[in-house]
Amino acid sequence: MFTKSSFSRLASLRHSWRPRYSVPPRFPLFNSILVRYSSYSPMGKTQSDSRKKVTIQTLQSLYTKSEPITALTAHDFPSGHIADAAGMDVVIVGDSLSMVALGMEDTNEVTIEDMLLHCRSVSRAVKYAFTITDLPMGSYELSPEQALQSAIRMVKEGGMQAVKLEGGEQMAPTIRRITQTGIPVLAHIGLTPQRQHSIGGFKVQGKSVAGAVKVLRDALAVQEAGAFMVLLEAVPGEVAALITERLRVPTIGIGAGVGCSGQALVQVDLIGNFPPGRFVPKFVKTYADVWGEAVRGIEEFKRDVKSRAFPSGEYTYPISEQEMAEFRSLMGEVGQQGVGMASRA
Repeated sequence: MFTKSSFSRLASLRHSWRPRYSVPPRFPLFNSILVRYSSYSPMGKTQSDSRKKVTIQTLQSLYTKSEPITALTAHDFPSGHIADAAGMDVVIVGDSLSMVALGMEDTNEVTIEDMLLHCRSVSRAVKYAFTITDLPMGSYELSPEQALQSAIRMVKEGGMQAVKLEGGEQMAPTIRRITQTGIPVLAHIGLTPQRQHSIGGFKVQGKSVAGAVKVLRDALAVQEAGAFMVLLEAVPGEVAALITERLRVPTIGIGAGVGCSGQALVQVDLIGNFPPGRFVPKFVKTYADVWGEAVRGIEEFKRDVKSRAFPSGEYTYPISEQEMAEFRSLMGEVGQQGVGMASRA
């Protein structure tokens, strides 16, 4: 039976135990952030409180100093947490989560309710980076008022600091309406995935003189409407560089060359968290092999379980020989009591 001393020893064990991690030395970032977090405790903060919160003024200062702005997508608490821990200036809850988190075919399927759920998850994780979210297709095109209502929900319910919407000149009135209320807007021009069907698919924009002029006109229009930054997607580098020089606000490039004021990528593309053979756009540089490392670890776990190598004594809670002997002596009695109770029932 459990005695008072048994409970005391159990409490002592509980307070002294810490999760063990086996992190290869070649991953210094993970060694720095995996302090004691596990599935039994919240992830918590990873950076020291000396890091300042990134604001629009911070981004404008980086732009003025010609220091590139770093942006990365996130779609849940862990991806937001790691992006913030790595020091990103901007974290974007992109509608690309429809494919990378929800298994959808394209960005057009995701709803505002989907986006809000993921925004709340990311906003709980990100303490320092400036957070922006996409307004999904169907949540802003009908009118500037509809767009404003959606933007307000993203800030109030989703915990975001700004919104991103696709479109150039035609969306200028909408951008103006949102920014007039004090909600910052990142304008997305060039290749606009939500409008892929009207532009012939995922194609580079601005490759002709007429196309480049259209991207420039869009950039100037959204700037005058009040956008605090402009995202240029899939635009020739030389064109994007000239447009960046022409504007008074920063540009963020994704497939738009090094001449932009900053760069963005989708996180799963950057860290290689996808199976071999998946199509990856030309502009994506993969910096890690998360998929490969995860598969390797899971396969090793499977082998250890099959061979009964896991869990070894290192990963098993101990019990004293005295307590175990007493437990064994009571096993028969407990079993008989259970049978007797069952028969009486």
